[in-house]
This record gives sequence, C-alpha cells and structure tokens, in this order.
Amino acid sequence: MALILIAEDEKGMQDILTDYMRHGGHTCITADDGIDAVTILKNNPVDLAVLDIMMPHLDGFSVCRIAREMCSIPIIFLTAKDSETDKLKGYEYGADDYITKPFSPKILLAKINALLRRAASANPQDMITAGEIVLQLSSRTVTVCGMDLSLTHKEFELLRLFMLNKNQVFSRDQLLNRIWGYDFEGTTRTVDTHIKTLRQKLGSEGRHIVTLIRSGYKFEV
Repeated sequence: MALILIAEDEKGMQDILTDYMRHGGHTCITADDGIDAVTILKNNPVDLAVLDIMMPHLDGFSVCRIAREMCSIPIIFLTAKDSETDKLKGYEYGADDYITKPFSPKILLAKINALLRRAASANPQDMITAGEIVLQLSSRTVTVCGMDLSLTHKEFELLRLFMLNKNQVFSRDQLLNRIWGYDFEGTTRTVDTHIKTLRQKLGSEGRHIVTLIRSGYKFEV
C-alpha cells in the first residue's frame, strides 16, 4: 500500500481518483491547489504524486519542479492540456508519465503500480552521512558521534535538505520557501534563528553549516 498525493482542484475528479486508488489498495492525500501540494510533499512520506497542471496559486509544472528538488518519487501529470509542447515541458520538469484527460482510471492505476514497483526496486538510500552525522530518512532520526539528537520538525527538514544537497548554496528566501512554505508570513530572521540552534545541537559537527555573506548557507563537506 502506497501513500499517493492527488493534486486536483476539481472536487469531482478528485473523488473519482481517490476512489480508484483506494480500491487499488492505496491511501490518498489530496490537495486543492499547488501550494497545498508542495506543503503536503514537505510534511508527508508521499510515495507517488498525481498532478493536474492548471491549479490555483501554483501550477502543476511548478509543483513538479519543486518536488524534484526535494525528492525522487514518481510523478504523473494528469491534465486536459494535450499539446506536444506541454507534454515535453512536463517531462523536462521531471515527470515520469503524462496522461491526458479523458483517461481510463484502470490504465492510470496500472501505470501507478508499475511506477511504484520500479521505485521500490531502485531501493533509494535511506541513510545519509557527513562526518559524524547520520540521518535516517525513513525513521526521521539523527545521530551525532553515535548519540541520538533531538530535533524539531523544522530543524530536521533543514538538516535533511542540506545533507541531500551538500555544498549547494541556499539563500534565506529559498530556505523559507522550501521549509516554511510560500504562505509563511515571517522574515528571514526565522531561518537564521533555526540554523543557529541547529548548529548548537550538532556541536562540533555544526561546522558543516557554513554562512556565506550576502548569499545564504551551504552544508560543506
């Protein structure tokens, strides 16, 4: 059984997809717009995403691009946009499949199951290491020098993002959008405060989080 994100702003279509996925043995989580979809992807262990393109606030192409920066789950576009240009754009943004409406729910479910089998056989790495830091993605646990570390949700997400993108520079705005979401109304000082606390908790291993003047932060190895 997989957790499938269905990002679709039409309630009727959302219900049809949810029913078929559940009959196929999967659990569904739904989003009515693109921003909700990104938030769900950040906060839930989604196994596969089905995205409409024409959604409020943030379109499916943007959701796909952001998702690809966060994870490697299979992504299917399910949309009425059937031009060759849109299909090529979908694949360029990282989609694994592109299905146009009207469609066969049975075929969609078969494609979903095929992509899930392929993802499972790939056996992505669950453990990330850097120096004395060990981060387990599935259990959301962190150890430093063999000792368990207690992190808040946001601290864990910051560390996960840094360790999955070692040596990549992130601006404060990028970190705000990726970790707190596009609708967060705070300031970039929130990022600085959380990173300061994260460094303290990491002890000597906090040296990996490097501040770049006027640029942001990176996890240096």
